[in-house]
Amino acid sequence: MRILALDLGKRRIGLAISDELGITAQGLPTLQRKNNRTDLAALSRIVRDKGVQRILLGNPLHMSGDAGTQSDLAREFGDMLGRHTGQEVKLWDERLTTVEASRVLRSSGIGIEKRARAIDQLSAVILLQSYLDYLAGSS
Repeated sequence: MRILALDLGKRRIGLAISDELGITAQGLPTLQRKNNRTDLAALSRIVRDKGVQRILLGNPLHMSGDAGTQSDLAREFGDMLGRHTGQEVKLWDERLTTVEASRVLRSSGIGIEKRARAIDQLSAVILLQSYLDYLAGSS
């Protein structure tokens, strides 16, 4: 089963997709947001073209684990995306994925400009890989 992961931001959506065996996560080009209709159409094309059967959406919970405004916005977007694509959308705790992505990129030695372009994609990869690891451990 192919899974598409989204790291939802106000200006960009980081994307990652699983291999067909559901073992590894690979980054896809980051989607520059325009408006919900355009974003949903672009994501629907990816779902169709890549044969995605589940969508994983980062859930930006507070460090306490409580949902806040950003979590509510992610849930609303996930509901729209599920209706638009006809696919299951699962929210997944994304606490610290951006922090981890920043740490990895900083330690890689690449410049600030390249790091800024890669952060959303790497956050989506980390999000998806954590979910794939969870699935592997629960079976």
